[in-house]
Amino acid sequence: MYGHRKNISDVRTPDRFSYPPSPSPSSYSTSSGKSTSGRSRVRGAARSVAGVFVACFTPPEEDTHHHSSSVYGGVSDTFSSTSDFSGASDSTDGRKRGTARGIYGTRNDSTHMKEPGSVKFTIAEIHYATKNFALALKVGQGGFGTVYKGQLQDGTLVAVKRAKKIMYDNSIGGEFQSEIQALSKVEHLNLVKCYGYLQHGEERIIVVEYVPNGTLREHLDCIKGDVLSFASRLDIAIDVAHAITYLHTYTDHPIIHRDIKSSNILLTEKLRAKVADFGFARLAADVESGQTHVSTQVKGTAGYLDPEYLRTYQLTEKSDVYSFGILLVELVTGRRPIEAKRELKERVTARWAMKKFTDGFAISVLDPKLEKSEANGLAIEKILELALQCVHSHRRNRPIMRRCAEVLWNIRKDYKELLD
Repeated sequence: MYGHRKNISDVRTPDRFSYPPSPSPSSYSTSSGKSTSGRSRVRGAARSVAGVFVACFTPPEEDTHHHSSSVYGGVSDTFSSTSDFSGASDSTDGRKRGTARGIYGTRNDSTHMKEPGSVKFTIAEIHYATKNFALALKVGQGGFGTVYKGQLQDGTLVAVKRAKKIMYDNSIGGEFQSEIQALSKVEHLNLVKCYGYLQHGEERIIVVEYVPNGTLREHLDCIKGDVLSFASRLDIAIDVAHAITYLHTYTDHPIIHRDIKSSNILLTEKLRAKVADFGFARLAADVESGQTHVSTQVKGTAGYLDPEYLRTYQLTEKSDVYSFGILLVELVTGRRPIEAKRELKERVTARWAMKKFTDGFAISVLDPKLEKSEANGLAIEKILELALQCVHSHRRNRPIMRRCAEVLWNIRKDYKELLD
């Protein structure tokens, strides 16, 4: 009824596969009509889409272990290992650098600082803000440590991330430095703002913007607030796309987040999205010097990990694009990337959703808490079409994040027109 297609009889789900050539980003259909040639190529590419997700959940055997990480202390399964170094390859991922910041250079007002991450707090200021780390102000717990809600002397509400003292090893120290370095370079409406840090004696503390309305995952689970409308989910997807585009394109040196997931996306009271937790962030390869990727041990979260990165240890901005594709599926289905308690064919959410999409039943994967309307049916088809491109097994065939944002803008425009 909504976006129904002729069934594809030869769809199969092998353990390993290779995609046929992927349509270019310019072939996306963003109007209410359908693009026959674009859709046929997408169908062809999707016929064996499941294999990519099998690889995604099989981490490399060497030097890889689970690590808990979260934006405000929530626990999740993340792959983490040490020893990062730069490298080059024989292929090139093009990147277009820009100097005009536009919407990606939006600066947040702050009464406490002039530059992001520039303040070196004293322990006395931290004790004042958290009332000596009062248990009543504890808002989260995770692999990095404990997170407290605090208030600076000028009234600014903050989240104070205090590392566990027993975990001051090379890994935690590296994550602390990575987060400080990354946060000190960025400022954008859809990124959690960093106010400063403290590194004194045994204390490792990061002070960031306090975002009061919980994580996207909590909202999808209805732990926080009412059911997120389809329109709100589309707005959130666009906010996240803008944030990642800024990191990849408009910073002084491109930054790869490496842990894009729903529990790392905070929502304001007006449901604006802010990407958080830069503990795994890395500077991207220096294209001007001829590098095309960063060679590094794998870090990230099960379910969102780029299989090509898992296989080759070669990190590029396209690894964030892959994670974003998984996030898009999560937004429209409401399901987590891995649903261990479901029947086998539905356990890997993206594989299940893409199979339904290519069979012509995209509307059937819509979060059951949402209405199966014509507008929702047409929009979900286009979102899944974009998600399919983002999770392509080869990074060279994935769109850049700026293109993702453009496609989502057009989807939202068409969606609003159908509602009017």
